[in-house]
Amino acid sequence: MLSPSKEKRLRIGMISYRSNPHCGGQGVYVRNLSREMSRLGHAVEVIAGPPDPLLDKDVKLTMLPCLDLYNPNDLFRIPTLPELVDPINLLEWLGVATMGFPEPMTFGMRALRYLRDRFHQYDIIHDNQSLSYGIWAISKFVPTIATIHHPITVDRDIDIKSVRSPFKKLKHLRWYSFIGMQKRIATKLGRIITVSECARADIRRDFNIPEERFNIVPNGINTDVFYPIPEIKREPGRLIVTNSADTPLKGLYYLLKAVAIVSRTHPIRLIVIGAPKKDSGIVKLITRLGIGKHVRFTGRIDDREFVRQYARASMAVVPSVYEGFGLPAGEAMACGVPVISTTGGALPEVVGDAGLLVPPADEEALARAILCLMENPEHAAELGRAGYRRVQENFTWRRAAEKTIAAYQEVMGDYC
Repeated sequence: MLSPSKEKRLRIGMISYRSNPHCGGQGVYVRNLSREMSRLGHAVEVIAGPPDPLLDKDVKLTMLPCLDLYNPNDLFRIPTLPELVDPINLLEWLGVATMGFPEPMTFGMRALRYLRDRFHQYDIIHDNQSLSYGIWAISKFVPTIATIHHPITVDRDIDIKSVRSPFKKLKHLRWYSFIGMQKRIATKLGRIITVSECARADIRRDFNIPEERFNIVPNGINTDVFYPIPEIKREPGRLIVTNSADTPLKGLYYLLKAVAIVSRTHPIRLIVIGAPKKDSGIVKLITRLGIGKHVRFTGRIDDREFVRQYARASMAVVPSVYEGFGLPAGEAMACGVPVISTTGGALPEVVGDAGLLVPPADEEALARAILCLMENPEHAAELGRAGYRRVQENFTWRRAAEKTIAAYQEVMGDYC
């Protein structure tokens, strides 16, 4: 049995099948957590699939080749015959061709193939929610822990409820078929990290994992990137939202409807960080509501422009139906921006009393909250100050790294 001291320099392998550093909580998680664990003196290697997670210079990056069929510059391309000679590539292509999402499974297989002659090089393997058969095999040879940000069953159920067509419901069921694998593997791992009390409760319910096997490690906010810029004046009526995805889970539909309500009586402008997909339902809804002049998409922007957008906003809105943690709320709070958030998932754990909370999927409630802050600028300013203090006191990546290392120690101590 291993009994590592807290002073030991750990050799950490972080496995993450898709780690976009510009969008999606999983990419932000890998980038920031690996940096802070490295700063604590540990040797961290991130084993990742595309795109490049843009890690800190002191963190080793190993990119595992794959078909990359979800690359937006060459979406769902047809692989070449030499590529399909590799059985993992063939399995990946067949999965995508039949409307599935095979990446978690096939990336786990690639990670196992990469690690099988290198197990001795690691003290701990940390899986970032692939929960694949390959991870289970790896756990037989190296102490292994997994992070589940929130149960993907929530995404599946919301997506299925959002469509009426039986064909589209079946399409969603096929896409989310990897969940069966994730449920099986999650029950076989000794410990699970999750990011909030709410996420733990939902994972326990949907994945049938005992409570004592969880370590709750809240995400941090990168305060080197997100911070107030007092010399930039906030513009009245200017809202910011950081999610442009055309997915029911993120709730942008409801915010757009709220903007339409507010625009009848007050000047308002919504800045959406990112860009919608071509022919997306979001674009069609904007046209139907007649609010095109009130909504602007920024496209992809760098961190410096991102924080400047926060500085100009009079409030940030997080309209998600569900969040396992809620990084957009924390990032806005770190910038001193007054926050309006739904109570979906773990968002109340992040926002606390430092923002206005409204029920999810309720455009009328969102509109009332927006009007409240518009008409009470002093209250809005106080919420901005309270949010900034809350992040500094509770949500730093350094604290998240320390708690993650403590979880590693537990797994290594139990490993025989």
